Amino acid sequence: MKCMNCGAEIPEEQLICPECGQEIQIVPDYNPLDDVLAAQIKGAVSETLVSGGKSRPKDGRYQTGKTGKNGGGRASGRTGYVSQKTGHVSQRTGYVSGRTGQTGKVPQRTGRTGRVDGRTGRNPQAEREQRRRQAEKKKMLAKKKRIRRLIILSVIAIIGIVIGVVWYQNSYTGQIKQGERYLAAKEYDQALAKFEKAVRKDKKRSEAYTGLANVYTAQDNLDKAEQVFKDAIAEQSSNTELYRAAITFYMDTEQEDKVSVLLDECESEKVLEELKNYVSEAPEFSLDDSDAFDDVQELELTGGKEIYYTVDDTEPTTSSTKYAGPIQIPEGETIVRAISVNSKGIPSLEVKKTYTVELPVADAPAVTPSTGQYESAQTITVQVPEGYKAYYTMDNSTPTASSSEYTGPIEMPEGNTILSVVLINDKGKASGITKRNYELILE
Repeated sequence: MKCMNCGAEIPEEQLICPECGQEIQIVPDYNPLDDVLAAQIKGAVSETLVSGGKSRPKDGRYQTGKTGKNGGGRASGRTGYVSQKTGHVSQRTGYVSGRTGQTGKVPQRTGRTGRVDGRTGRNPQAEREQRRRQAEKKKMLAKKKRIRRLIILSVIAIIGIVIGVVWYQNSYTGQIKQGERYLAAKEYDQALAKFEKAVRKDKKRSEAYTGLANVYTAQDNLDKAEQVFKDAIAEQSSNTELYRAAITFYMDTEQEDKVSVLLDECESEKVLEELKNYVSEAPEFSLDDSDAFDDVQELELTGGKEIYYTVDDTEPTTSSTKYAGPIQIPEGETIVRAISVNSKGIPSLEVKKTYTVELPVADAPAVTPSTGQYESAQTITVQVPEGYKAYYTMDNSTPTASSSEYTGPIEMPEGNTILSVVLINDKGKASGITKRNYELILE
């Protein structure tokens, strides 16, 4: 089949010209011989009905037929024949049918489309073929539309993906992810650059600060890592997320004692309320250290899950003495320092108190006999209270702990003697001094 527009050869069952794209219009084939044949058949039939014998047409062909009841005859030749009884005309391309001597209609050549109904002039087979081709054409067009639509959607999707990747790479989250990859690869300068860029994109979020701190921690610079959070919190003192990130940093680096310092400096009630589980309350002391005591005391500590303390003025830690009962405060000065630890293992701020116990000083010791002159041998005795020792001199000097210790009665020496006695307790506190002037003259 050739295209009516450009003359190009069109493959079978294709409805669009591959050269010019012109849509194919399907029309029945026309053969001029069909008109000639129709005229010959009409004449032959008429003559046969009149003569009932032989007749010779002008083109030299013979038509024969017999007359019958209804009349009839037969015409034959290269162009076909007609039956008087049936009105049938034979051709290479089809036939015409009729009844009772009617000649019917002469078919036209339709090529591959089939035969034409003699009464209606329609060719059902051609119509079916045309409908089939039209359906195929619609399917082909629909398929092309679907393919075109899929291509467009695919292009849009690819563009969207590219835009999404570029946007993500430059977003806050994208910078964080890239920084983490550089940190894992120990490319610290690149990691710092990504985290700093993320900070510039959103100062309120904590991931970028944590990333910076992790880079410095990986470089064994904990002070600089800590400073990252301090600077951020100084600028955003009510940002709970930053406080939480700083607390996590302290706990990950085993600096739990700094958590309480951080929260103690926080002035935001909102932050303290939201992070109350991290607050470790300092222990409470049962004794006030503003006044001195005149007797030994018992100190009780309360608060927190556990309490640790020292009484030698050293800093308390979780390795110090664990509080299990009242602490004895003896005579003299005692410095008690204590911390409590909450359920998260965070130590509180330290509480330090200094206690002073001053026991009453004993009166000057009682010494017998009293001052005087004696003519017979005498024994000197000193009353020594519990917790004290007595020391004495006999040359009128001041007695100290380095002087002679009184351990029992002393024989009064002959002549003139000035005795001085003092009491000193375990804490080195001395009583008043008792003096006696003896003069012993033996006969």
